[in-house]
Formats: sequence, C-alpha cells, structure tokens
Amino acid sequence: MKRNPVTVVAGLVAALSLALTGCASTPAAGPASTPGAAAGTASQPPAAAESYTVGVSQYVAHPSLDASLVGFKKALEDAGLDVTYDEKNGNADQATVTSISTTFATAGLDLVLAIATPSAQAAAQAITDTPVLFTAVTDPVAAKLVESMDAPGHNLSGTSDMNPVAEQIALVKKLKPEAKTLGILYSSGEVNSEVQVAAAKEAAAVEGLEVVEKTVTATGEVQQAANSLEVDAIYVPTDNNVVAGLESVIQVAETKQIPLVVGEGDSVKKGGIITYGIDYEKLGYQTGEMAVKILTEGADVSTMAVETQKDLAVYVNKAAAERMGVTIPEDVLAGAEVVG
Repeated sequence: MKRNPVTVVAGLVAALSLALTGCASTPAAGPASTPGAAAGTASQPPAAAESYTVGVSQYVAHPSLDASLVGFKKALEDAGLDVTYDEKNGNADQATVTSISTTFATAGLDLVLAIATPSAQAAAQAITDTPVLFTAVTDPVAAKLVESMDAPGHNLSGTSDMNPVAEQIALVKKLKPEAKTLGILYSSGEVNSEVQVAAAKEAAAVEGLEVVEKTVTATGEVQQAANSLEVDAIYVPTDNNVVAGLESVIQVAETKQIPLVVGEGDSVKKGGIITYGIDYEKLGYQTGEMAVKILTEGADVSTMAVETQKDLAVYVNKAAAERMGVTIPEDVLAGAEVVG
C-alpha cells in the first residue's frame, strides 16, 4: 500500500519529540547504558568448573585394593571435584606395572594414585614431575619411597596400611590355645610382606609359636604353597599375590580344619576367620582427602606427611569359623564387627 507522505513526516516528528523528552529526563552524571551493561559480568555465562585427570596404577585386583580405590574416588566426589580417571591394572606383573608408570609420566596428568607397594615403587622410578599419592603401602621408608614418614622429600606421599601384626598373631592363640606351629604365606619379592613377616616372627616367638614359612612369586603358586603346610594355624599378611589367591588358602584351612587369621577386613569378608586391622575403603578415602588438598589448594606433596589409619577394629566371619571347625570365644566376639 502506498503511504501518504504527510503521515510519514508527522510520525517521524512525533518519534523525535519522544526521544528528546527521554533524554531530558536522564541524569547528566553519565552516558546511557548499553543493553546488559548494568548487569556487568553477571550477564555472561558462568565459567566452567575446573576439571582434573588422575591416573590410577593398581598392582592387582583384590578386595582390599579395590576398596581403597572406591574410598579415594568417594573423597574427591564428596569434595565436588570433576575428575576423569585413567585406570590401569598391572595384574601382578611387574613389567606391566612399570609400563603403566612410564606412560603416566608423560600423559600430562594432574595427579597419579599408586595402589600397593610395587605400583608405588614403579611410579617413584618413572614419574618425577607429577604429584604421586600411594595407598596400601606397608612401609614407605623400607620401600624407599620417602625419606621419612613426616617429610617425604620427593613428589610422593600417601597412606600406609601397616598392620598391628603382634595383635593379629595373638588372635591365633585366642582361636586355638593349643596351637604350636603357625604357617605364614607371603611373596618373597614384596617388601611390604617381608616387613610384616619379620614382625610376625617376633610376635609368634612371644606366643610360643613355631613359624613355618612358605613363599610365592605369583598368585598361581599360592595353592601349592598352602597345600604343603603342615601346621596348626595359618596367617596371611597383607600380601598382594597371596590375597589375590586367598580362595586356595581358605580351602586348605577348611579341609585341614585349622584357623586362618588374615591381615585385613576384606580378607575376613572373603572367608578368613578374623583380623584386627584397618578398613581399606577408609584408608583410600583418607588418601583422597590428601589429593583434594593437592588439586585445589596447591599443597606440596613433598612436605605432606605419610598418614596412617587410627580407626582399627576386630573383624570376624562366624560362618568361616564354623567351616574351619573353630569356635570364636565370646570375649573376642564382644565389640567385634561380624562380616560373615
């Protein structure tokens, strides 16, 4: 439709008058705002939360080590961190564990978690520029991971799972007062196991027990080693290869009707009779709390003291005791956590 020129001009004049009226009512203190300026940066989309990448080197899969990883992740989740995990399992093969650490060394990770002594040792050798936290390591000093428990001195720290070995050995006599011989199964190549066995020998001497040692170099050797034991009771420390093959030891204990005392609660859940020790999920959570400090607060791992777990408990498996022909005394059951 063709518009009347007079009408168009009149409209423009009216619009101009309104605009001038608006300018007159505006304070002279400053220029007119552009859309969104009054809101400042609030008008911009919020910045994305920082994300992190954590490499996980786990020596082998078994309940205790698995539980420590669960606890570690839970701590970072509870802290609200956005974390991507690169999880690798060495399957108890040292060459594989070494390869994992070598790969992690140049992967641009924010942090590495090494689960168990062999994985931690491999990480210490290969990784120098990335913070490394370990867990499920019995004696970090003996394993040459740290200079001292209070001052690691390098890019590694973490949590120790050192057991109250003497108290665990004392449980043997609680379950079988007449016991004279104690079989101990462990890996000859694991520093963590050697430390525990040395302590177990001292404790056994106090209890009047003669120790019979059987060593393995791989999980596949556990069954034969267990079968060869002619003893009154068996003790399994927190040894990675033996715990991974614990079913074989349980079968022997059930067949020979002798008590099986183990080094940690997850092995009790699996079929050992009893332990006095730590909770690996809690230990992993504790390690995760250290990771949060490193990732979010810039804490220097080389100055972070190695931590231990103070929350110890007696764990018993009554069903396992029945299968091994063992009666757990009432004074031992009192206050114990029954897991089976």
